[in-house]
Amino acid sequence: MRRILIVSDAWMPQVNGVVRTLSTVAGELRGMGHVVEVIGPDRFRNVPCPTYPDIRLSLLPGRRLARMIAAFRPDALHIATEGPLGLAARHWAMRRGAGFTTSFHTRFPEYIQARTGLPPGPAYALLRWFHNASAATLVATETLSQTLAARGFTRLLPWSRGVDLQRFRPEPREDWTRDWNARRPVFLYVGRIAVEKNIEAFLDLELPGSKVVVGGGPMLAALKLAYPDVVFTGPRAERALAQSYAGADVFVFPSRTDTFGLVILEALACGVPVAAYDVMGPRDILRGAAGRPGAVSDDLREACLEALQASRADARAHAERFGWRACAELFLASLVPLAAAPARAVRRGTGHRDA
Repeated sequence: MRRILIVSDAWMPQVNGVVRTLSTVAGELRGMGHVVEVIGPDRFRNVPCPTYPDIRLSLLPGRRLARMIAAFRPDALHIATEGPLGLAARHWAMRRGAGFTTSFHTRFPEYIQARTGLPPGPAYALLRWFHNASAATLVATETLSQTLAARGFTRLLPWSRGVDLQRFRPEPREDWTRDWNARRPVFLYVGRIAVEKNIEAFLDLELPGSKVVVGGGPMLAALKLAYPDVVFTGPRAERALAQSYAGADVFVFPSRTDTFGLVILEALACGVPVAAYDVMGPRDILRGAAGRPGAVSDDLREACLEALQASRADARAHAERFGWRACAELFLASLVPLAAAPARAVRRGTGHRDA
């Protein structure tokens, strides 16, 4: 039994892939007999993130965070994000020579570039400084690992994702034609409605049938005005979300910047073939799949039309390869004792010691 502390700037009530990953893995670890604590912005005075009010930023969390860490007495520390809480936890660990791990969830340099036009280099330099101090940085895909290694990130370890196969199932299905007057085939997007998700690349496509968008975010109002023929449902959760996926004919993932894409696994688990660009995330998830669970292409319309011919049974079968218990076990294996110095970490599978 280990006492595991996770510090994350992304935490409930936020709804995103990072929160789903951390909350589910924490639950799996508790089920394995470990004591897990997650410290998020909800425990501190916080303010909304500029341009993205759903994300909360903790205000001067250092001293209170230090008291929380001391009170919990962790055996291992994992820092999940690079925000104010992540920085404070890193500072705490570095001052004490404590070992810790981090994880790379979000390509913020590309997000900043999409929003401002600024080049990603300086942002990557800051992220490299943040993560290279850790004993290991956990990454979701091989493509992401190669990308970060090329930018000078070290001690990268694999940490894939999972999907709740009981919650996300091929039945029951939303009847988009009856309840929303949609025409078949139904092409579905689920996720945050924000500029970095590249949703307009999907909405601008000439496709048969109908397009449906499930989710909320800063661009929702503007897109509803710009695309009156698209069905926008707003955010959905739990049973309604699973039925939304299952009722579609193709799930479209237009993002070019996500590191993984949990929604892809959720769609596949509901028996819905996936169409996406041939980029990090979709490429890695669909790589090595048996049968035809979806399609990736540099031409998103081509991928959408090809996915119409894919197999719902193959989609579900491929999703069944991704379990949360395996994800939690990878996370657990990557942790280092709090007393371990970061430079003593060993790259898994190579025996190579990093300086």
